[in-house]
Amino acid sequence: MKALNFTCSRIFALSLVLLCASVTAGTKPLWQTLPPTPKLPNPTASGYAKVNGAEIWYAEFGKGKPVILLHGGLANANYFGDLVPVLDKKYRVIVMDTRGHGRSSNDGQQLTYKLLSSDVVGLMDHLKIFKAAVIGWSDGAIVGLDMAMQYPKRLTRVFAFAANSNPSGVKDTSKSPVFQTFSARTKKEYQALSPTPNGYVKFSKNVTTMWATHPDFTKQELAKIHTPVWIVDGDHDEAIKRSDTEFLANSIPGARLVIQKNVSHFSFLQNPKQFDYDVLAFLKAESPEND
Repeated sequence: MKALNFTCSRIFALSLVLLCASVTAGTKPLWQTLPPTPKLPNPTASGYAKVNGAEIWYAEFGKGKPVILLHGGLANANYFGDLVPVLDKKYRVIVMDTRGHGRSSNDGQQLTYKLLSSDVVGLMDHLKIFKAAVIGWSDGAIVGLDMAMQYPKRLTRVFAFAANSNPSGVKDTSKSPVFQTFSARTKKEYQALSPTPNGYVKFSKNVTTMWATHPDFTKQELAKIHTPVWIVDGDHDEAIKRSDTEFLANSIPGARLVIQKNVSHFSFLQNPKQFDYDVLAFLKAESPEND
């Protein structure tokens, strides 16, 4: 494992970003806030792809090497609204709503990370993308790691923010004000976006069942990953145990561990400049053989 020292040795420019963010946030720490869900910019293309019995909504932005953004459980692609404009100047950025989430449908199947991984590959086939980098948050990060095991030839790199290896790596979030605000928000967003707006209870039960039983990544399985991986998390993540984050980084050959400062499970909302900086560094590190 290569540990990136993003604590004391950040370059001056990033230090200014952190300083400005702390000032604008006032006395309340960033990790205790949940800024509004951003909006996606106007896409160059969007639509639905029929994948594994579901209608998967997607949108594309920019041109260049493909980068797929995968959101977390209960959420939707809009959560990447701050990141897309940073990436689409150089990359072909694809966002998608996970089956049953946002604008995508589900055909009644119980959600599993293997199914969600297969959905991403199905969308890639629909868009005629053979290989792409994946930037995943929470469930999206788990899907990225699962893809690195199941479909390594379809990936160039995986940026896994706030993933866990199994349910024991997750904290109790029931007493977290930020998570409670997030849960209430996602219910309203589901009702506004979903083709089945009255189905939130069934949908959330499907998601929480998956969380209670999956993933189950063993050290032996993770050791077989040869796709370049960054394991990333916030230093105040309310949901993921640091020991599990370190387990992932230690188990994947050559993985880099990045712990972002003064942010939580929602780093990309709380300090988008810091999050964007790390994502851009991750993409620039892409090796020629993965082009």
